[in-house]
Amino acid sequence: MSIQKQETVGIVKKTILLAVLVLFVITCDTANKPQLKLGKYSATLVVKDNKQLPFTFEVTSSNTLKIFNAEEVIHVDEVTYKNDSVYIKMPVYEGYIAARFDKQGITGVFVKESLNRTVIFNAKYNNDVRFETKNKAQVNVTGNWETMFSKGIKNDEYIAKGIFKQKGQNVTGTFRTQTGDYRYLEGVVDGNELKLSTFDGAHAFLFTATLTDSTMNGFFYSGNHFKEPFTATLNNDYDLPDSDNLTYIKAEYDGFNFSFPESPNTIVSLNDTIFENKVVVVQIMGTWCPNCLDESKYYKTFYENNKDKDLQFVGLAFEYAKTEETAFKSIKRLKQRIGINYPILLAQYGTENKTLAQKKLPMLNRVLSYPTTIIIDKKHNVRKIHTGFDGPATGDKYISFKKEFETFISKLLNE
Repeated sequence: MSIQKQETVGIVKKTILLAVLVLFVITCDTANKPQLKLGKYSATLVVKDNKQLPFTFEVTSSNTLKIFNAEEVIHVDEVTYKNDSVYIKMPVYEGYIAARFDKQGITGVFVKESLNRTVIFNAKYNNDVRFETKNKAQVNVTGNWETMFSKGIKNDEYIAKGIFKQKGQNVTGTFRTQTGDYRYLEGVVDGNELKLSTFDGAHAFLFTATLTDSTMNGFFYSGNHFKEPFTATLNNDYDLPDSDNLTYIKAEYDGFNFSFPESPNTIVSLNDTIFENKVVVVQIMGTWCPNCLDESKYYKTFYENNKDKDLQFVGLAFEYAKTEETAFKSIKRLKQRIGINYPILLAQYGTENKTLAQKKLPMLNRVLSYPTTIIIDKKHNVRKIHTGFDGPATGDKYISFKKEFETFISKLLNE
Protein backbone atom coordinates (compact mmCIF):
# COMPACT_ATOMS: atom_id res chain seq x y z
CA MET A 1 0.00 0.00 0.00
CA SER A 2 1.40 3.39 -0.95
CA ILE A 3 2.14 6.04 1.64
CA GLN A 4 -0.62 8.20 0.12
CA LYS A 5 -3.13 5.36 0.43
CA GLN A 6 -2.02 4.64 4.00
CA GLU A 7 -2.52 8.31 4.88
CA THR A 8 -5.96 8.28 3.22
CA VAL A 9 -7.04 5.15 5.13
CA GLY A 10 -5.75 6.66 8.34
CA ILE A 11 -7.74 9.84 7.78
CA VAL A 12 -10.89 7.82 7.03
CA LYS A 13 -10.40 5.72 10.18
CA LYS A 14 -9.87 8.85 12.28
CA THR A 15 -12.97 10.46 10.73
CA ILE A 16 -15.10 7.39 11.47
CA LEU A 17 -13.73 7.19 15.02
CA LEU A 18 -14.48 10.90 15.57
CA ALA A 19 -18.00 10.47 14.22
CA VAL A 20 -18.58 7.51 16.55
CA LEU A 21 -17.30 9.50 19.51
CA VAL A 22 -19.53 12.49 18.62
CA LEU A 23 -22.54 10.21 18.21
CA PHE A 24 -21.74 8.57 21.56
CA VAL A 25 -21.53 11.96 23.28
CA ILE A 26 -24.80 13.13 21.68
CA THR A 27 -26.54 9.87 22.56
CA CYS A 28 -25.30 9.99 26.15
CA ASP A 29 -26.32 13.65 26.43
CA THR A 30 -29.81 12.84 25.13
CA ALA A 31 -30.09 9.83 27.39
CA ASN A 32 -28.94 11.77 30.46
CA LYS A 33 -31.11 14.82 29.81
CA PRO A 34 -34.01 14.70 32.31
CA GLN A 35 -37.54 14.44 30.96
CA LEU A 36 -40.97 14.31 32.51
CA LYS A 37 -41.90 10.84 33.69
CA LEU A 38 -45.09 9.39 32.29
CA GLY A 39 -47.93 9.43 34.80
CA LYS A 40 -49.92 11.64 37.10
CA TYR A 41 -48.80 14.77 38.95
CA SER A 42 -50.23 16.96 41.69
CA ALA A 43 -49.28 20.60 41.06
CA THR A 44 -49.62 23.83 43.04
CA LEU A 45 -49.37 27.54 42.29
CA VAL A 46 -48.61 29.95 45.13
CA VAL A 47 -51.25 32.69 44.99
CA LYS A 48 -51.93 35.74 47.13
CA ASP A 49 -51.55 35.38 50.93
CA ASN A 50 -49.22 32.45 50.21
CA LYS A 51 -52.23 30.21 49.55
CA GLN A 52 -51.71 26.99 47.60
CA LEU A 53 -53.80 26.60 44.44
CA PRO A 54 -53.75 22.93 43.41
CA PHE A 55 -54.46 21.24 40.10
CA THR A 56 -53.59 17.89 38.54
CA PHE A 57 -52.11 16.80 35.24
CA GLU A 58 -50.97 13.64 33.52
CA VAL A 59 -47.92 13.30 31.29
CA THR A 60 -48.85 11.11 28.33
CA SER A 61 -45.56 11.34 26.41
CA SER A 62 -42.31 13.26 26.79
CA ASN A 63 -43.85 16.18 24.86
CA THR A 64 -47.56 16.01 25.77
CA LEU A 65 -49.70 16.22 28.88
CA LYS A 66 -53.30 16.72 30.00
CA ILE A 67 -54.49 19.22 32.64
CA PHE A 68 -57.68 18.35 34.53
CA ASN A 69 -60.38 20.64 35.95
CA ALA A 70 -63.57 18.70 36.77
CA GLU A 71 -65.00 17.63 33.37
CA GLU A 72 -62.47 19.75 31.46
CA VAL A 73 -59.39 18.16 29.92
CA ILE A 74 -56.81 20.56 28.44
CA HIS A 75 -54.44 18.92 25.95
CA VAL A 76 -50.95 20.43 25.99
CA ASP A 77 -48.64 19.49 23.12
CA GLU A 78 -45.84 22.05 23.41
CA VAL A 79 -43.50 20.58 26.02
CA THR A 80 -39.81 21.22 25.36
CA TYR A 81 -36.55 20.66 27.23
CA LYS A 82 -33.35 22.63 27.59
CA ASN A 83 -30.48 21.45 29.78
CA ASP A 84 -32.02 20.59 33.16
CA SER A 85 -35.28 22.48 32.56
CA VAL A 86 -38.68 21.82 31.04
CA TYR A 87 -40.91 24.42 29.35
CA ILE A 88 -44.66 23.80 29.16
CA LYS A 89 -46.46 26.16 26.77
CA MET A 90 -50.20 26.47 27.30
CA PRO A 91 -52.46 25.95 24.25
CA VAL A 92 -53.76 29.20 22.66
CA TYR A 93 -52.65 31.44 25.55
CA GLU A 94 -49.25 33.07 25.97
CA GLY A 95 -48.65 31.68 29.48
CA TYR A 96 -46.01 29.01 30.07
CA ILE A 97 -44.43 27.02 32.89
CA ALA A 98 -40.64 27.02 33.21
CA ALA A 99 -39.34 24.49 35.74
CA ARG A 100 -36.33 22.46 36.82
CA PHE A 101 -36.32 18.84 37.83
CA ASP A 102 -35.94 17.82 41.45
CA LYS A 103 -36.27 14.56 43.42
CA GLN A 104 -40.07 14.83 43.76
CA GLY A 105 -40.96 16.27 40.36
CA ILE A 106 -40.43 19.78 39.00
CA THR A 107 -40.23 23.27 40.53
CA GLY A 108 -40.37 26.63 38.79
CA VAL A 109 -42.73 29.42 37.75
CA PHE A 110 -45.83 30.10 35.67
CA VAL A 111 -45.22 33.19 33.52
CA LYS A 112 -47.42 35.66 31.62
CA GLU A 113 -44.91 38.00 30.03
CA SER A 114 -47.28 40.64 28.66
CA LEU A 115 -48.65 41.29 32.15
CA ASN A 116 -45.26 40.92 33.89
CA ARG A 117 -46.73 38.24 36.16
CA THR A 118 -44.84 35.30 37.63
CA VAL A 119 -46.34 32.71 39.98
CA ILE A 120 -44.35 30.06 41.88
CA PHE A 121 -45.12 26.53 40.64
CA ASN A 122 -44.24 23.00 41.70
CA ALA A 123 -45.46 19.52 40.86
CA LYS A 124 -45.03 16.14 42.55
CA TYR A 125 -44.83 12.97 40.51
CA ASN A 126 -47.06 9.94 41.10
CA ASN A 127 -49.76 11.92 42.89
CA ASP A 128 -53.21 12.95 41.60
CA VAL A 129 -54.74 14.38 44.80
CA ARG A 130 -56.03 17.90 44.23
CA PHE A 131 -56.94 18.92 47.79
CA GLU A 132 -55.85 17.02 50.89
CA THR A 133 -58.73 16.60 53.41
CA LYS A 134 -58.61 16.08 57.17
CA ASN A 135 -62.30 15.94 58.08
CA LYS A 136 -65.53 14.48 56.76
CA ALA A 137 -67.85 16.91 54.99
CA GLN A 138 -70.26 18.54 57.45
CA VAL A 139 -72.23 20.36 54.71
CA ASN A 140 -73.53 19.50 51.24
CA VAL A 141 -73.26 22.48 48.84
CA THR A 142 -75.30 20.95 46.01
CA GLY A 143 -77.65 23.57 44.57
CA ASN A 144 -77.77 27.22 43.48
CA TRP A 145 -76.19 29.96 45.58
CA GLU A 146 -77.12 33.65 45.45
CA THR A 147 -73.68 35.26 45.58
CA MET A 148 -72.20 38.71 46.11
CA PHE A 149 -68.54 39.49 45.48
CA SER A 150 -66.87 42.46 47.21
CA LYS A 151 -70.07 43.29 49.08
CA GLY A 152 -70.18 46.92 50.23
CA ILE A 153 -67.02 47.89 48.33
CA LYS A 154 -67.90 50.82 46.08
CA ASN A 155 -67.51 50.18 42.32
CA ASP A 156 -66.28 46.62 42.98
CA GLU A 157 -69.48 44.91 44.15
CA TYR A 158 -71.10 42.46 41.72
CA ILE A 159 -73.57 39.60 41.81
CA ALA A 160 -73.12 35.98 40.78
CA LYS A 161 -74.77 32.59 40.93
CA GLY A 162 -72.96 29.58 42.35
CA ILE A 163 -73.92 26.25 40.75
CA PHE A 164 -72.49 23.21 42.53
CA LYS A 165 -72.77 19.44 42.77
CA GLN A 166 -71.30 17.48 45.67
CA LYS A 167 -70.63 13.75 45.84
CA GLY A 168 -69.12 12.68 49.15
CA GLN A 169 -66.48 15.30 49.79
CA ASN A 170 -65.87 16.13 46.13
CA VAL A 171 -67.41 19.27 44.59
CA THR A 172 -67.65 20.50 41.00
CA GLY A 173 -69.40 23.53 39.51
CA THR A 174 -68.81 27.20 38.84
CA PHE A 175 -69.84 30.77 39.62
CA ARG A 176 -71.83 32.49 36.87
CA THR A 177 -71.63 36.28 36.71
CA GLN A 178 -73.30 38.78 34.40
CA THR A 179 -70.16 38.77 32.29
CA GLY A 180 -69.37 35.06 32.07
CA ASP A 181 -68.38 32.25 34.38
CA TYR A 182 -65.38 31.19 36.47
CA ARG A 183 -64.75 28.07 34.42
CA TYR A 184 -64.62 24.46 35.59
CA LEU A 185 -64.11 24.53 39.36
CA GLU A 186 -63.16 21.38 41.24
CA GLY A 187 -62.53 20.81 44.92
CA VAL A 188 -63.73 19.46 48.24
CA VAL A 189 -65.66 20.16 51.40
CA ASP A 190 -63.27 19.56 54.30
CA GLY A 191 -65.33 19.70 57.49
CA ASN A 192 -67.12 23.03 57.10
CA GLU A 193 -64.57 24.47 54.64
CA LEU A 194 -65.11 24.70 50.87
CA LYS A 195 -62.04 24.66 48.63
CA LEU A 196 -62.26 25.02 44.83
CA SER A 197 -59.68 25.66 42.15
CA THR A 198 -59.05 25.78 38.42
CA PHE A 199 -56.02 26.35 36.19
CA ASP A 200 -56.56 26.64 32.45
CA GLY A 201 -53.32 28.19 31.24
CA ALA A 202 -54.73 31.72 31.30
CA HIS A 203 -56.25 32.07 34.76
CA ALA A 204 -55.47 30.52 38.12
CA PHE A 205 -58.53 30.72 40.41
CA LEU A 206 -58.86 29.62 44.04
CA PHE A 207 -62.03 29.88 46.15
CA THR A 208 -62.10 29.17 49.89
CA ALA A 209 -65.13 29.57 52.15
CA THR A 210 -66.53 28.69 55.57
CA LEU A 211 -69.91 26.95 55.33
CA THR A 212 -73.15 26.48 57.16
CA ASP A 213 -76.15 24.62 55.73
CA SER A 214 -77.30 27.72 53.85
CA THR A 215 -74.46 30.26 53.78
CA MET A 216 -70.85 30.55 52.68
CA ASN A 217 -68.36 33.29 53.44
CA GLY A 218 -64.98 33.29 51.82
CA PHE A 219 -62.40 34.70 49.43
CA PHE A 220 -61.66 34.51 45.74
CA TYR A 221 -57.99 34.54 44.67
CA SER A 222 -56.81 35.16 41.12
CA GLY A 223 -53.13 34.34 40.82
CA ASN A 224 -50.86 36.20 43.21
CA HIS A 225 -52.18 39.65 42.24
CA PHE A 226 -55.86 39.71 43.26
CA LYS A 227 -58.10 38.79 46.20
CA GLU A 228 -61.70 39.69 47.04
CA PRO A 229 -64.34 38.54 49.56
CA PHE A 230 -67.62 36.87 48.68
CA THR A 231 -70.77 35.78 50.48
CA ALA A 232 -73.46 33.38 49.28
CA THR A 233 -76.84 32.08 50.39
CA LEU A 234 -78.44 28.84 49.23
CA ASN A 235 -81.35 29.82 46.95
CA ASN A 236 -82.40 27.30 44.32
CA ASP A 237 -84.86 29.79 42.78
CA TYR A 238 -82.23 32.47 42.17
CA ASP A 239 -81.14 33.56 38.70
CA LEU A 240 -79.15 36.43 37.21
CA PRO A 241 -80.68 39.31 35.22
CA ASP A 242 -81.18 38.87 31.48
CA SER A 243 -77.81 39.20 29.72
CA ASP A 244 -79.47 40.61 26.57
CA ASN A 245 -80.31 43.95 28.21
CA LEU A 246 -77.01 45.03 29.77
CA THR A 247 -75.30 46.49 26.68
CA TYR A 248 -77.12 48.54 24.04
CA ILE A 249 -76.69 51.09 21.26
CA LYS A 250 -76.84 54.70 22.47
CA ALA A 251 -79.88 56.70 21.33
CA GLU A 252 -77.79 59.22 19.39
CA TYR A 253 -76.33 56.51 17.11
CA ASP A 254 -78.07 54.93 14.12
CA GLY A 255 -76.44 51.54 14.60
CA PHE A 256 -73.19 49.65 14.98
CA ASN A 257 -70.05 49.91 12.87
CA PHE A 258 -66.39 49.01 13.04
CA SER A 259 -63.18 49.48 11.07
CA PHE A 260 -60.08 47.67 12.36
CA PRO A 261 -57.03 45.92 10.87
CA GLU A 262 -57.01 42.21 10.09
CA SER A 263 -53.31 42.58 9.36
CA PRO A 264 -50.91 45.55 9.39
CA ASN A 265 -51.91 46.37 5.80
CA THR A 266 -55.57 45.31 5.67
CA ILE A 267 -58.50 47.18 7.21
CA VAL A 268 -61.89 45.46 7.48
CA SER A 269 -65.16 47.36 7.97
CA LEU A 270 -68.81 46.40 8.30
CA ASN A 271 -69.39 48.13 4.94
CA ASP A 272 -67.14 45.61 3.11
CA THR A 273 -68.72 43.24 0.61
CA ILE A 274 -67.99 40.22 2.83
CA PHE A 275 -70.81 41.41 5.13
CA GLU A 276 -73.23 42.62 2.44
CA ASN A 277 -76.77 41.19 2.74
CA LYS A 278 -75.65 38.85 5.50
CA VAL A 279 -76.53 38.24 9.12
CA VAL A 280 -73.40 39.35 10.99
CA VAL A 281 -72.27 38.05 14.38
CA VAL A 282 -69.71 40.39 15.94
CA GLN A 283 -67.66 38.88 18.75
CA ILE A 284 -65.97 41.34 21.14
CA MET A 285 -63.22 39.21 22.65
CA GLY A 286 -59.57 38.69 23.56
CA THR A 287 -57.17 35.82 22.90
CA TRP A 288 -56.23 35.87 26.61
CA CYS A 289 -59.84 35.28 27.77
CA PRO A 290 -60.98 31.70 28.67
CA ASN A 291 -64.70 32.53 28.31
CA CYS A 292 -63.88 33.96 24.87
CA LEU A 293 -62.09 30.73 24.02
CA ASP A 294 -65.16 28.70 24.99
CA GLU A 295 -67.31 30.99 22.89
CA SER A 296 -64.87 30.90 19.95
CA LYS A 297 -64.89 27.09 19.90
CA TYR A 298 -68.68 27.08 19.74
CA TYR A 299 -68.89 29.88 17.13
CA LYS A 300 -66.22 28.19 15.00
CA THR A 301 -68.23 24.97 14.87
CA PHE A 302 -71.53 26.76 14.25
CA TYR A 303 -70.00 28.86 11.47
CA GLU A 304 -68.46 25.81 9.79
CA ASN A 305 -71.85 24.11 9.81
CA ASN A 306 -73.64 27.15 8.38
CA LYS A 307 -71.11 28.99 6.18
CA ASP A 308 -73.13 28.14 3.08
CA LYS A 309 -75.86 30.45 4.40
CA ASP A 310 -76.06 34.27 4.42
CA LEU A 311 -74.07 34.40 7.64
CA GLN A 312 -70.73 35.96 8.58
CA PHE A 313 -68.85 36.02 11.88
CA VAL A 314 -66.15 38.53 12.79
CA GLY A 315 -64.07 38.91 15.94
CA LEU A 316 -62.89 42.22 17.42
CA ALA A 317 -59.88 41.42 19.59
CA PHE A 318 -58.87 43.63 22.52
CA GLU A 319 -55.38 42.49 23.46
CA TYR A 320 -53.10 43.27 26.39
CA ALA A 321 -50.04 42.31 24.29
CA LYS A 322 -47.54 45.17 24.47
CA THR A 323 -46.94 45.53 20.73
CA GLU A 324 -49.09 45.33 17.62
CA GLU A 325 -46.85 42.58 16.25
CA THR A 326 -47.30 40.43 19.36
CA ALA A 327 -51.05 41.03 19.32
CA PHE A 328 -51.34 39.87 15.72
CA LYS A 329 -49.28 36.77 16.59
CA SER A 330 -51.68 35.98 19.44
CA ILE A 331 -54.66 36.25 17.09
CA LYS A 332 -52.93 34.03 14.51
CA ARG A 333 -52.13 31.45 17.21
CA LEU A 334 -55.76 31.37 18.38
CA LYS A 335 -57.07 30.93 14.84
CA GLN A 336 -54.60 28.18 14.02
CA ARG A 337 -55.03 26.24 17.27
CA ILE A 338 -58.84 26.22 17.07
CA GLY A 339 -59.26 26.29 13.29
CA ILE A 340 -61.19 29.57 13.05
CA ASN A 341 -61.90 30.61 9.45
CA TYR A 342 -63.71 33.90 10.04
CA PRO A 343 -61.74 37.18 10.37
CA ILE A 344 -60.52 38.39 13.75
CA LEU A 345 -59.54 42.06 13.75
CA LEU A 346 -57.19 43.84 16.13
CA ALA A 347 -59.33 46.48 17.81
CA GLN A 348 -56.89 47.41 20.58
CA TYR A 349 -53.51 46.36 21.97
CA GLY A 350 -51.48 47.27 25.05
CA THR A 351 -54.46 46.91 27.39
CA GLU A 352 -57.78 45.12 27.68
CA ASN A 353 -59.22 48.07 29.67
CA LYS A 354 -62.99 48.13 29.08
CA THR A 355 -63.32 51.90 29.36
CA LEU A 356 -60.78 52.35 26.57
CA ALA A 357 -62.48 49.56 24.61
CA GLN A 358 -65.77 51.46 24.79
CA LYS A 359 -64.05 54.48 23.24
CA LYS A 360 -63.15 52.30 20.25
CA LEU A 361 -66.86 51.42 19.98
CA PRO A 362 -68.51 54.70 21.05
CA MET A 363 -71.98 53.63 19.89
CA LEU A 364 -72.17 51.16 22.80
CA ASN A 365 -73.29 52.38 26.23
CA ARG A 366 -70.38 50.37 27.67
CA VAL A 367 -68.18 47.34 27.14
CA LEU A 368 -69.10 45.38 30.24
CA SER A 369 -67.66 42.01 29.35
CA TYR A 370 -65.26 39.99 27.28
CA PRO A 371 -66.89 38.36 25.43
CA THR A 372 -69.90 40.34 24.18
CA THR A 373 -71.83 39.33 21.06
CA ILE A 374 -73.59 41.77 18.74
CA ILE A 375 -76.04 40.21 16.29
CA ILE A 376 -76.86 42.27 13.17
CA ASP A 377 -79.50 41.43 10.57
CA LYS A 378 -79.12 41.50 6.77
CA LYS A 379 -80.02 45.21 6.66
CA HIS A 380 -77.32 45.86 9.29
CA ASN A 381 -79.74 46.67 12.08
CA VAL A 382 -78.61 45.56 15.55
CA ARG A 383 -81.11 42.98 16.72
CA LYS A 384 -79.51 41.70 19.90
CA ILE A 385 -76.49 42.32 22.14
CA HIS A 386 -75.59 39.49 24.51
CA THR A 387 -73.20 40.30 27.35
CA GLY A 388 -70.85 37.53 28.51
CA PHE A 389 -70.95 33.86 27.68
CA ASP A 390 -72.23 30.91 29.70
CA GLY A 391 -69.66 28.27 28.87
CA PRO A 392 -69.76 24.46 29.14
CA ALA A 393 -69.03 24.63 32.88
CA THR A 394 -72.51 26.14 33.44
CA GLY A 395 -74.24 22.95 32.28
CA ASP A 396 -77.92 23.54 31.45
CA LYS A 397 -77.34 27.28 30.96
CA TYR A 398 -74.81 26.53 28.21
CA ILE A 399 -77.27 24.21 26.49
CA SER A 400 -80.10 26.75 26.66
CA PHE A 401 -77.82 29.54 25.35
CA LYS A 402 -76.91 27.49 22.28
CA LYS A 403 -80.55 26.65 21.61
CA GLU A 404 -81.65 30.30 21.90
CA PHE A 405 -78.74 31.53 19.76
CA GLU A 406 -79.35 29.04 16.98
CA THR A 407 -83.09 29.71 16.95
CA PHE A 408 -82.52 33.47 16.74
CA ILE A 409 -79.95 33.19 13.94
CA SER A 410 -82.30 30.91 11.99
CA LYS A 411 -85.06 33.50 12.33
CA LEU A 412 -82.83 36.29 10.97
CA LEU A 413 -81.61 34.12 8.09
CA ASN A 414 -85.19 33.49 7.04
CA GLU A 415 -86.18 37.17 7.03
